[in-house]
Amino acid sequence: MKLVIQIPCYNEESALPVTLAALPKHIDGIDDIEVLIINDGSTDRTVEIAKSFGVKNFVDMPHNCGLAKAFVAGLQKSIEIGADIIVNTDADNQYCADDIEKLVKPVLSGEADIVIGSRPVSQIEHFSPLKKVLQKLGSAVMRIVSSTEVEDAPSGFRAFSRSAALQINVFDNYTYTMETIIQARAKGLVLKSIPIRVNADLRKSKLVKNMFDYIRRSVFTMLRMFLIYRPFRFFAIIAGIFLVLGTILGLRFLYYYIFSSGSGHIQSLILSAILIITGVQVAVIAVLSELMSINRKLLEDIQRRLKDLK
Repeated sequence: MKLVIQIPCYNEESALPVTLAALPKHIDGIDDIEVLIINDGSTDRTVEIAKSFGVKNFVDMPHNCGLAKAFVAGLQKSIEIGADIIVNTDADNQYCADDIEKLVKPVLSGEADIVIGSRPVSQIEHFSPLKKVLQKLGSAVMRIVSSTEVEDAPSGFRAFSRSAALQINVFDNYTYTMETIIQARAKGLVLKSIPIRVNADLRKSKLVKNMFDYIRRSVFTMLRMFLIYRPFRFFAIIAGIFLVLGTILGLRFLYYYIFSSGSGHIQSLILSAILIITGVQVAVIAVLSELMSINRKLLEDIQRRLKDLK
């Protein structure tokens, strides 16, 4: 059983030594542990430092492509070098490396396909009160959207089975955390959250430079993933709204037509017809999008099989 610990890095020469030194050398049930560095266009000594710690596996991005693309490149490389389980952690030593064993155990036992480390957000000293509230709110919204029980949706401390890694596709260019949760649930993968510990802050976040920009990007990602992986539900909800409003206005017209003078309120009838026709059209889109979704699932299954053959 081979574990690959992948670490996306962008100019991490100061924090990486601490992160690498803390990684576990042995985990029960794991025969081989390897470290993979995804060098996301670093211009400092990140690669040299990794090599000095004995790291042999690298992915060199052509330039600074961002966390999402680095994460995907890491999964692909981990699969290529024979990983049975993949753990993703940050280069800034944010997550307690001793808890990697806790992440791996549910995958080893077959209890879960993906395990997400849940940070004690309320107790993290370097998180501002606003950030703590937004983190909890975002995770709550994600639980509703994804129909999962994930407690810390933005957490990047995760373990993936080989099967889960083969099925993951990331379309976002910013981050992968929320997208992979929605996607995994839609593909029938089992997700599990476990409490993990965090370390003192070594540097400021490179991903969250502006909280409100992060919120905007996260909301957009959730909507887009819901549209991709729950298209019928998405369009059915919209169609239902139009049809209900149209029906209410139609009933209003009939009420006045029957119990009043029989004239007037023609605007209600016109608007009712427009809303109902729109609702029917959106319902047709819902059916067509579901058929396209089935086709996408077939293509993803072919993609998974091809990845596994490499």
